[in-house]
Order: sequence, then C-alpha cells, then structure tokens
Amino acid sequence: MGKQPLALTLILAATPSLGIGRAGALPWPQLRKEMAYFRRVTSRVPGSASASRGNQRCNAVVMGRKTWDSIPPRFRPLEGRVNVVVTRSPGEFTARLEEEGSGKEGHGKVEVAGSVGEALEVLRAYNAPSASSAPDAEDRPEIERVFVIGGATIYDAAMELAQTERVLLTKIEEEYECDTFFSVDLAEDQGWRKCEKGEVEEWTGEKIESVEEKGVRFEFEMYERVER
Repeated sequence: MGKQPLALTLILAATPSLGIGRAGALPWPQLRKEMAYFRRVTSRVPGSASASRGNQRCNAVVMGRKTWDSIPPRFRPLEGRVNVVVTRSPGEFTARLEEEGSGKEGHGKVEVAGSVGEALEVLRAYNAPSASSAPDAEDRPEIERVFVIGGATIYDAAMELAQTERVLLTKIEEEYECDTFFSVDLAEDQGWRKCEKGEVEEWTGEKIESVEEKGVRFEFEMYERVER
C-alpha cells in the first residue's frame, strides 16, 4: 500500500491577540523549553510509520527566506529534517546557498521552492516510487510529517491550502508588543476544532502541561481542521 498524501501542520507561538513577532524576531524572552518542544516535535517520526523503500524516514520543515535568515548560521539547516525554503527568487537563493555552503555537515538537506504548494511537490517527490531509482536515492529519506514554521506570509499561504490539516499553537498567556500577527483566531473559527489534551499528547509524543519560564506562562495546544 502506498504512503498517504503529505499533509501540512503549522507550528507557531502566539500571544492572546495572535501576535507572533516584532521587528523580525520573537517579542517575548527566549524560551528554551518552548524551543526544545519545537525541536522534538518537528524531529520526531511516528513510531508506527514505516518506510516503503527501506530508506530512513524523517520530517520536513517549510519556511520563508526571512525565517531561514533568522536562524543562526551554525544551526541551519535545522538538523535531522529536510528544510524547504520558500522564496520569490528561488534561483537567486540557490546560488546564495552554493556560495555560502548548504549548512553544517550532518544537518538537514536544503530544498528551495517558489511557493508552499511547490514545496509540497518537492517533498512528494521524495516519496514517489521513482525516487528509489534516483542517483541520490540512498541520501533521500522518506518524508513523514511536514511542518510549516513561518513567517506570517508563509502561514497565510499554507492556511489557504486544503492540505493544511493541523495547527500546533504555543499559547503565550500575556501580551507583548507585536508588529506581525497570525491571521486566524482558531478558537473562534468554526472551521477548526481544539483538540483534547490526550489527543495532543498522542500526536506530538509530548507530555502536555502549562509551563512557566522567565516569568512567561505558556501552554501547548493543537487544532484540527473540521471536515465539511
């Protein structure tokens, strides 16, 4: 039996007013526990998943060029995941990667796409039966989960796609001054359902509870699109 079509999961942190950024950075203090959650969840491959070609399996992260630039060079590409950078100038960005080097050795592979939809097509090619005969087949993992990690324009584009089935939201419990916002109030939108704690734990593989760090309280939530 073939693999299921790839679906998209957005992962983000937001204030009560859905603020997600300020001046190209996070508006709240650096939260190591939240960052660790992000790393584990986007890296963890479901234990029940199996690779049809015997290849290794991994997840993918899709991001805009500005989000890529916001990652310290020593940490990019994000380790253990296929990184797809969405940019209006794919050729220019590819040339830049070749000039700078694709990142730290042993970290994730980098792909470039002109849109979120194109990013999905790139990742589907990893799982296509023909991928087993590609010259780099041994280095091509099978893709399990695909996470959209920002920024706001990329989130907006992903929310328009039927393939977007889930949003993992870190709910920051206090307000911070922001100039960038997530466009959908999931708690109020009838097209989305807030998942129960057990559902979040099962899907993420994480123990879900309220957390406080550096005086900032936050909790991890999950919303699923309601089928119509």
